[in-house]
Amino acid sequence: MAGPTPNRTTIELDDESDRYHRQNLISWWDQERLLGARVIVVGAGALGNEIVKNLVLMGIGKIFVVDMDEIENSNLARCVFFREEDEGKEKAKVLAERASELNSEVTVEPIVGDVRLSLGIGDFADADVVVGGLDNREARLYVNQACWKTETPWVDGAIEGLMGVVRVFVPPDTACYECTMSERDHQLVAARKSCALLTRDQMLEGKVPTNATSASVIAGIEAQEVVKLLHRDRLGEPSLAGAGFNFVGLTHESYVVNYQPREDCLSHDHYELDGATTVAADTPFAKLLSMAREQLGENAVIEFEHELVTGATCSSCGNGWSMLMPVDQLGTADGLCPDCGKERSLDFTHSVDDDSNLLDESALSVGLPERDVIVARDGFERRYFRLDPSERHRHESP
Repeated sequence: MAGPTPNRTTIELDDESDRYHRQNLISWWDQERLLGARVIVVGAGALGNEIVKNLVLMGIGKIFVVDMDEIENSNLARCVFFREEDEGKEKAKVLAERASELNSEVTVEPIVGDVRLSLGIGDFADADVVVGGLDNREARLYVNQACWKTETPWVDGAIEGLMGVVRVFVPPDTACYECTMSERDHQLVAARKSCALLTRDQMLEGKVPTNATSASVIAGIEAQEVVKLLHRDRLGEPSLAGAGFNFVGLTHESYVVNYQPREDCLSHDHYELDGATTVAADTPFAKLLSMAREQLGENAVIEFEHELVTGATCSSCGNGWSMLMPVDQLGTADGLCPDCGKERSLDFTHSVDDDSNLLDESALSVGLPERDVIVARDGFERRYFRLDPSERHRHESP
């Protein structure tokens, strides 16, 4: 015989008035917080498509999508927002346009370019969370170091075949991406940097086998971790903070690996940007050097986030050339003599003092990100100049 029917309470809610009704039923969920959030998505490929789709549907208010590539035919099998007629178009722009159609309450802004040159430290400082769909160590290292300097949490994802991993890094409290790198990883990065020509084609050589389902699973976990990071005051640190979730699709096994912080990790640097001086991106370095010495004394120098190449000399014919650009912008041809085709030696700098030939240049003129940070240093004492393009022309030249 059936027992008595239990008493039930029915709560009537107007589903039609709130597109976020179902997720708002989650006890700790704060939709207004998500609508006010700024999230950077680095990579607009298979993972990037799925990450952005999830963030847009959940109502993340401001999303920046960074990618330097164009759509290829092989992207169509793994990227939900790309169509056959999009081949040859810029991934970031197409993804931002199509994703925006899903939700009129969010803004998806494309940034076309190498993340190392397109986003400055100031961009990372203004973000609530950074999430990656990257396919190379060099870009991950740059994102990792920028997030550590600004104490911005970031979520890293990677896929290969039916496998994938999601890692969450919360500076300064957990291990970082560089802490997880093996000796072999460091050797590969060092070998590629030693030629000083870490170009776009080198970064993309060696395609990794992937498919749409792996991207969906890993990107779903990444987006979920973003939401949890945005609710840290209610939930505490996510369980993946300083850890990696590994998924094996062939057997549906999964496990979590906890990473230990390395005390000697070079990425564990922090910038005190609250007291930074805001300057225009076109402020001459001579002016910044003068300002640095007003704050720190006559021995201060200014330093860049990026190494600059300032010249080249042919090792064979001895011809020399003036050059001025970030190292990350170099192409393979820049390392070869245009006269004899032999390898050229390059001159580098990352700082400016009284004897520098860059005093009349500015961050804008040498190709640094418009919202980067320039460091004034005297020994171990540092001050910071935060570049802001909106400040342009407000400062007088020296």
